[in-house]
Amino acid sequence: MVCAVAYFDPGNWGVDLEAGSQYGYRLLFVVLLAGLFAVLFQTMASRMGCVTGLDLASHCRLLLHSRPKHTLLWRWLALYPLYLISEIAIIATDLAELLGSAIALCLLFPKLQLWHGVLITGFDVILLLALGDPLRGRPLRMFEWVIAALVLAVFICMCIIVSRVDVHWGHVFEGYLPSKYIIPNGALYVSVGIIGATVMPHSLFLGSALATQDRISTKHHNAFLKADDQSSISDDSSSSSCENTPKKNTSSMIKDLLRRSLDFMKSAFRVPPPSTFATRANRHSERENNTLEFVNAHLYHGVVDVAVSLLGFAVVINSLILVLAGGVFFYGTAPTDGRTPAGLFDAYDLIRDLVGQGAATLFAIALLAAGQSSSIIATVAGQAVSEGFLQWRVSPIVRRLLTRLLAVIPSMAVAIAVGRRGIDTLLVLSQVVLSIVLPFITLPLIYVTSSKKLMAVKATALPGEITTSTTEAENGGEKTKDFSNHWISTILACAIWLLVTIANVYVLTTVRQEVGDALH
Repeated sequence: MVCAVAYFDPGNWGVDLEAGSQYGYRLLFVVLLAGLFAVLFQTMASRMGCVTGLDLASHCRLLLHSRPKHTLLWRWLALYPLYLISEIAIIATDLAELLGSAIALCLLFPKLQLWHGVLITGFDVILLLALGDPLRGRPLRMFEWVIAALVLAVFICMCIIVSRVDVHWGHVFEGYLPSKYIIPNGALYVSVGIIGATVMPHSLFLGSALATQDRISTKHHNAFLKADDQSSISDDSSSSSCENTPKKNTSSMIKDLLRRSLDFMKSAFRVPPPSTFATRANRHSERENNTLEFVNAHLYHGVVDVAVSLLGFAVVINSLILVLAGGVFFYGTAPTDGRTPAGLFDAYDLIRDLVGQGAATLFAIALLAAGQSSSIIATVAGQAVSEGFLQWRVSPIVRRLLTRLLAVIPSMAVAIAVGRRGIDTLLVLSQVVLSIVLPFITLPLIYVTSSKKLMAVKATALPGEITTSTTEAENGGEKTKDFSNHWISTILACAIWLLVTIANVYVLTTVRQEVGDALH
């Protein structure tokens, strides 16, 4: 559910609204196709983290940091540029979430200016203070439940809104059929934006990191129980001693509260300890994968969880947004008449006029929930990227402030210079940037998960329990179980990678020609 959030952030809203308003329901098959791409890559990332105990960023460092030949060239020409590209993807993601949340606040409170909303969204760092660090040793249930609640809020709001719009569902289901419409009608640019908005690079980093966590072991639970017992004993002793001491006065209680608050704020800015997937190794040969028991306990239901969340929530929500735009703007009585792309402000105004103020408010609430949940996810993914690539770990608050500052500058400049239409254009552009970054991120993912050497787990079970996929290693006949991709999955992933790369090259060439013609 946490990974599914990234697949319907405000960037998705912007590109889906543009697709629906310009091309009706015809690009729904692109939404479905992008969702299937996302399921494949996200399950590969989950499999990687569960089997190897390392996230995608850490694997990139082990692959490129200490190569036996031309070490410095590999670092400066491959590792560090890949890290920079990953950070650009996270900044582009945060840019879309910043703009989406700011727009949602302006829609809910019309007296606010757009730059007011941009500044207010910076205070979402308080949520990180309350939720803690999801990349620590044990899963944070509060963090997961908050994200799940925001996902359900978006889903319910969109279902209510679409139910109040006049939609021809026969045309909707026809839109899921493949069509050649996108190439001769100039829809490839928006289609690439849909793919970039759906298959989010930062979600692959985050999904692989969360898959390394032990979610069923009782050792963490027992440790906390012991800590609770010790605290209860200390509380009992302190309470008994307090009976013999005078009660604190009001001033001392206020001082004590201020001191605790100050300590809490200081701890929020401290550098936290390494995550569970952190490693000091510089090569894959210097470490071992997780045990077979751990992999069997986590892998298969984790893959099903990811697939169901993406298909059941992400694809459905993206489809509802596109159906809303198509039903209202393309097939409805909207003034765009299918030629001018619709933005978030246009959608809100038209929903308010045609459907009602209640539906428009639900639209803004859903947009705000999507923006805030995605913003938190992007920050956590940024932590995983910086720690995995460079072993550089900072507090979530500092990381949030740095990422948000880099996203505020272009968004404020566009909001002041161009206005609402420029904001909508910037949203779609940010998703195209993510699509361009995607091949660089997925290439090491495909390589690692397809490697039998890197995805092998020692088979510690009894010989009779070893399945046919178990092989004997060359060194000493040690038995291992192979969890690498099936050859069909590898070919399919490579085909998707090639398709996205070709589409990106085509879009970049087209945009360059259009810019050149405009300058001439």
